[in-house]
Amino acid sequence: MHRAARQNAILEVLRTHGSATVSELTRSMRVSDETVRRDVKAMASKGLVERVHGGVMLPDLNREPGFQSRMQQNATAKRAIARKTAELIANGDSLMLDTGSTTAYVARALKDHTDLFVVTNSADIARTLANAKKGNKIYLAGGELRGDDGATFGQTAYDFVRRFRTRYAVISVGALHSDGGVMDFHLQEAEFCQTVLDQAAQVVAVADASKFRHQAPVKVCDLQRIDTLITDRRPPEPFLKRLRENEVRLLVADETGRPPLDQNDGTDLDAGDDSLTAPD
Repeated sequence: MHRAARQNAILEVLRTHGSATVSELTRSMRVSDETVRRDVKAMASKGLVERVHGGVMLPDLNREPGFQSRMQQNATAKRAIARKTAELIANGDSLMLDTGSTTAYVARALKDHTDLFVVTNSADIARTLANAKKGNKIYLAGGELRGDDGATFGQTAYDFVRRFRTRYAVISVGALHSDGGVMDFHLQEAEFCQTVLDQAAQVVAVADASKFRHQAPVKVCDLQRIDTLITDRRPPEPFLKRLRENEVRLLVADETGRPPLDQNDGTDLDAGDDSLTAPD
């Protein structure tokens, strides 16, 4: 059985039973424990499954995993998105970056830029660009510090951001809905992002393709508030239609000949390599 067929079989078992042990999957597919563990590890890195002690289960798409886990999920796609985003930004530009795994990769892609003016609520992003020693000016919002990712929130952070006006706001996304717009998992993150939107000339949303199938409970904004969406795979047609209706520019990083999301089962969510291809 080929890898893709095995992984689809694992998903089918999980859809039926909710969870399974490694030994159960080994028996059902007649392969070794090592093969199952290797497949599960690859699927977990894409966010398709969640590893638990002795087994695997389907992820809760209404719950966001921790920051370090998100940094590992769809990492190849996020790096490609980050490089495409960095192409938009010139030396000396001003921008705001909110906290998020994809924006953290954007910060890493900007390490060779010089004389940037950056406002952020992420200690990780601030440290990344401050350590670049390229003449950047980094402004880190104060407020209540969240331990998981070193991000700050609260009225102090919102008031701080309102003191600036930048060329770009680069925002992370919890989920994207054709009818609901840009969504997030946390009210504090959504409120900070809403504040950022009002302080930038151009809003750039960065989101890997898994966000098109996620659900999130908190609305950030309608699609019309976004100027540019950068993702790693062409979205489903209903979402493309809404982007056109709202005049949102779409940039697809690393679209390596894979079909649009509405033409397969959605299991192949990780980018295949690091090339960048301009959109049609």
